[in-house]
Amino acid sequence: MLTSQLLENEYSGGFVTYIQEAGNVNLIEELEISLHDFIKFVQNIPMDKFDYRYAEGKWTIKEIIQHIIDTERIFAYRALRFSRNDKTALASFEENDYVDNTNANARGLQDLLTELSAVRHSNLLFYKSLSEEQLKKIGTASNNQMSVRALGFVIIGHQKHHQKVFQERYL
Repeated sequence: MLTSQLLENEYSGGFVTYIQEAGNVNLIEELEISLHDFIKFVQNIPMDKFDYRYAEGKWTIKEIIQHIIDTERIFAYRALRFSRNDKTALASFEENDYVDNTNANARGLQDLLTELSAVRHSNLLFYKSLSEEQLKKIGTASNNQMSVRALGFVIIGHQKHHQKVFQERYL
């Protein structure tokens, strides 16, 4: 399953950017590859940068890593619900409230990366378990129609987006 195989009705709104950020990749392969690339990238960031904020009110790198973890959990939960044919429209979430209520800056970098890896491996197994029919199921989240497979690409693109932010604003 490649990003280019998504149909126009499978995603919309602010998620278009993340789909594009994922690139034309194989969903299952890139869920695994992008995790390893991200961990390697983060491990090469100088230690004094993890608590750095490039402007007042901006998140630290540790907070962004926690945000990536939380967001992946939410997107995967949506994918689970949609894959099981749950037609309940799901609410959006306020990312700033989530970050404000974490303990990311007090955590060790390795703990954050281990948690990210565990979440991704769980989601990788979930996506591998789905049939083509389940991957194409569509539900509503944040007032947007989303397919299960589009959510997988959003997970990838969201992580890649933040890696670019690290490169552009933190390093």
